[in-house]
Amino acid sequence: MSENKFAAIARGARPFSALSSPREVIRQFTPNWFAATMGTGILALALAQLPFAIPGVHRVAEALWLFNIGLFVLFSVLYAGRWILFFDEAKQIFDHSIVSMFFGTIPMGLATIINGFIVFGLPRWGVGVIPLAEALWWLDVAMALACGVLIPFMMFTRQAHSIDHMTAVWLLPVVAAEVVAASGGLLAPHLTDASAQFMMLITSYVLWAYSVPVALSVLVILLLRMALHKLPHENMAASSWLSLGPISTGALGMLLMGADAPAIFAAQGMASIGVVAQGLGLISGILFWGLGLWWMLLAIFITLRYAKEGIPFNLGWWGYTFPLGVYALVTLKLGARCCTCSSLPGWALVWC
Repeated sequence: MSENKFAAIARGARPFSALSSPREVIRQFTPNWFAATMGTGILALALAQLPFAIPGVHRVAEALWLFNIGLFVLFSVLYAGRWILFFDEAKQIFDHSIVSMFFGTIPMGLATIINGFIVFGLPRWGVGVIPLAEALWWLDVAMALACGVLIPFMMFTRQAHSIDHMTAVWLLPVVAAEVVAASGGLLAPHLTDASAQFMMLITSYVLWAYSVPVALSVLVILLLRMALHKLPHENMAASSWLSLGPISTGALGMLLMGADAPAIFAAQGMASIGVVAQGLGLISGILFWGLGLWWMLLAIFITLRYAKEGIPFNLGWWGYTFPLGVYALVTLKLGARCCTCSSLPGWALVWC
């Protein structure tokens, strides 16, 4: 497959309706489409956690989550079909400097479904969904670990990159691990076995460390790239929001892991460490929230700049949903934590 044709698919320039046959749909399918499951999933989770009641919103959120499961299954079948039917073409993705980054969207999309089992599945079907969520989470761990190291290895050995063509898409493969870490922090307290809780929590902390420092390093390079070479092409306009993603998931992960750390560590005879983890989670969440505020404001200004020339619609528009959705969840989580305090400064009341 030629470079230009692959790039066109990456930008969503060829809709499936323009393809000649269902077999061609499978042949042209790329992991970019899993980004849609990230955006749909985070919207469902955010709607379900609004601090005020709106009639019917929770049902809409649950419907979105169920739709997201169907979407993820459909995309998984299509992409598996491409590897089975068109293996020689499918493997070319590892040489592509843009589309290969989207492998990270697969574990991130699955993480929103796993979180939905806690938010929606547990109240509806009971604790029977927990073993399924746990099994899917460990599968997600394996995929995130693989994406986080194999795609950068391909970048270093097989792909052609230059700093003037760099975008925040570089973040996608490495950020997957911290998204799964946040999911583990949410799921761990629902496990029945104390040892399993501890193992999942420790694994989540490892995943967080596996991802966040690398993502922050990429953000430093991205700042240099934008200062030297200005903004990328308008087709990549939505990528300006992607930088908010690792910051937000980093904050959410620390908050979720720290929330139940005292009880989980205490069950292993390490109560004092659990208290430290809880405090560290809150402080880290606030610090990352502040850093995310800077990136969000910058992304708003960049988007307004692009809007003057017109922003063409493409599959990359998912970038407007997932990063902002996770930042909204962090804001809601911090609001719930901070508003339990009896004395708050006036400016902090905006969270409440």
